[in-house]
Amino acid sequence: MTGEFSGESTESGAGCGLRGMLKNMSREEILEILSEGEGFCQHCEALLQSRVQRIMKKKSSEQSESSGNNQSSTEFWSANSTSRSSIQTPEPVHSGTRKVFPNLSPESVNSKQQSFHISATRNGGLSGVPSLAHNNLLEEQERARFAQIGRKKDFVHIERIDGRAMNVLQGLELHSRVFSPEEQKEIVDCVYRFQRMGQKGQLRARTYSEPKKWMRGKGRVTIQFGCCYNYAVDKNGNLPGIVRNEEVDPLPPLFKQMIKRMVRWHVLPPTCVPNSCIVNIYDEGDCIPPHIDHHDFLRPFCTVSFLTECNILFGSNLKVVSAGEFAGPVSVPLPVGSVLILNGNGADVAKHCVPGVPARRISITFRKMDDSKLPYRYASDPELMGIRPFARSPITKMLAQPPPPENNNNTRCEPIDVAVKASNNSVFSKKDDFPPLGSLSIGNKPRANGNGRRQ
Repeated sequence: MTGEFSGESTESGAGCGLRGMLKNMSREEILEILSEGEGFCQHCEALLQSRVQRIMKKKSSEQSESSGNNQSSTEFWSANSTSRSSIQTPEPVHSGTRKVFPNLSPESVNSKQQSFHISATRNGGLSGVPSLAHNNLLEEQERARFAQIGRKKDFVHIERIDGRAMNVLQGLELHSRVFSPEEQKEIVDCVYRFQRMGQKGQLRARTYSEPKKWMRGKGRVTIQFGCCYNYAVDKNGNLPGIVRNEEVDPLPPLFKQMIKRMVRWHVLPPTCVPNSCIVNIYDEGDCIPPHIDHHDFLRPFCTVSFLTECNILFGSNLKVVSAGEFAGPVSVPLPVGSVLILNGNGADVAKHCVPGVPARRISITFRKMDDSKLPYRYASDPELMGIRPFARSPITKMLAQPPPPENNNNTRCEPIDVAVKASNNSVFSKKDDFPPLGSLSIGNKPRANGNGRRQ
């Protein structure tokens, strides 16, 4: 294969050539040919990859213009159509200049998503009985979306831990474009719906928390599903960690669809499917101080970002400069719609924190509870069992391969060691006057040993 197909094969049967034969074949037959184990030579594979990428880019562009890529969103949300119908569009909340969502009305989104129900158990338990041809179309669309995900797994920052050099970012992964703008809007609307329910007392007592904002940067709203997690010793003397005798609301259907998406699209491993989550709603200037997530939760865990891009700092020694202002060696931007995976040293050796955010932001952190720490009345959700990762065809693997870096400097997170701050000058008191996500206080935290476990 040295260029375009010649189309002059003498074995075409009717003089149609290779193109004619391909036109008379089904998609399944063509995929079978391309999936043969012998593969192609390096030149032919590169040429084929170039053509497929060109076609997929054209198709993606056409779908975007005609329907906002909403058929893929329909598959994602169909199982949640009942709860979605009760979601109201919140009033504008953007205090920054960044525009995140397309200008779609709720009516147009609903009408598009109700145009058909899709399914199937292979796609994560969605309901419906589509035809085989429809399933093939959905799988093709899913492959196109799957191939567009950005994946960065080469984070590097070397620090000396217990006398030896260590990459404290080992295990970090950033997956971008996991959720489309339309899907992000649905998730944000759902979060606001739960916020309104919490304000009206319609959720369990420990599900919703909205502290009084007595100081800039303090008082982010939290919504917990699956388990009650104590940030600090509570009034009943319960230590930080999962409170096993407390009940919160279960994972909403929409959030379970998010989990299925992440497992199916090779963002989270099927061996560590989350069964709990915490939603953080930040106002401008709100932050999360340096911490390591509690080991009542297994690794890996992940955080999904919405509304506003912000930075997250990493390092074994992060410093609190003032309210919402922290200093650390590595800053990682979190694009909206992205998923940050924390595992290995990135979860257990390096601390992380979120400086004061520049505008309203929502994050959802999904975690799997340690079996020995499950709430006493916890019951496993069959909907989250047996989720299978998306099977990658040779073509999908080629599409998912990132282009080679222009130089090697992009694979290393260079130390910045600067303060990242919010727009305020308030100073923290000497004690840890607002709870971190983990059990570690800012002033006195145990160090991790070489195996990534706390001493």
